Amino acid sequence: MVGKATGSLGLLFFMAALASAAPAAPDDSVVRDISGVAHHPLVPGEKMGSVLIFYLQDCPICNSYAPEINRIAATFTNFAFYIVQVDPDLKLEAAKEHARQYALHPAVLLDPGHRLVRQAGATVTPEAVVIGKQAGVAYRGRIDDLYVEPGKKRTSATRHNLRDALKTIQAGHRVKQRETKAVGCAI
Repeated sequence: MVGKATGSLGLLFFMAALASAAPAAPDDSVVRDISGVAHHPLVPGEKMGSVLIFYLQDCPICNSYAPEINRIAATFTNFAFYIVQVDPDLKLEAAKEHARQYALHPAVLLDPGHRLVRQAGATVTPEAVVIGKQAGVAYRGRIDDLYVEPGKKRTSATRHNLRDALKTIQAGHRVKQRETKAVGCAI
């Protein structure tokens, strides 16, 4: 009986060794930015959350938000920020030139197949999606209320939805208004 038990135990160790030696499945969450650096935009890691800002390089509303996106990213350094370019026809060199022209500071990711768009539930650009530590959407919607509708803009924003959501998360609370209607160009 001991020989049979030892043989079974040996077989278990052999199978465990094979399983650990098997190549890992490709990580579907890894996305390279326009500089070739790998990121996990849906996994905040050490940060309090990931902020994905869905962007269309020829959308005037998106481009008008470039300075504000940079300011928010500079203020909330405990979050990982990503600009997610959604145009399926945008080439790498054009994305690099656009990022340079608009001085975009967050990592710029290309999403030509709209994988991140689907996973985050984005529908327009610019639209911010904040992924919390538990990998759930903590906030989805507008950056602020500067635009009432396409072509109709206030002189200044009266509500700063993304900033408020990030402050709430920083304070350790759940965002009360988890979704707002983003105004911009349809994806």
